[in-house]
Amino acid sequence: MLSKEDQRRFEQITRQLRESDPAFFARLDNRARGRRGRYLLLLTIVLWAALPAMTVLAGRLAGAICAVVLVANAVLMWRFRRRWL
Repeated sequence: MLSKEDQRRFEQITRQLRESDPAFFARLDNRARGRRGRYLLLLTIVLWAALPAMTVLAGRLAGAICAVVLVANAVLMWRFRRRWL
């Protein structure tokens, strides 16, 4: 945890970096976004793998609801795949 003075200084450095080298700052932001997308893709795969067990344990209705949500997630990830990967 940073002190208020350290936090203020960090924000000032970050702001100066963003203004002085926007290409570098954008590249760092894109790397974080890509990492987030990979985790979301991994979570989707794990949930698809767990779908049969969920259907058996929680019932057909819960499995059907989960399947619909996962299909919608897959469609959105495919539609916006450039943002995730």
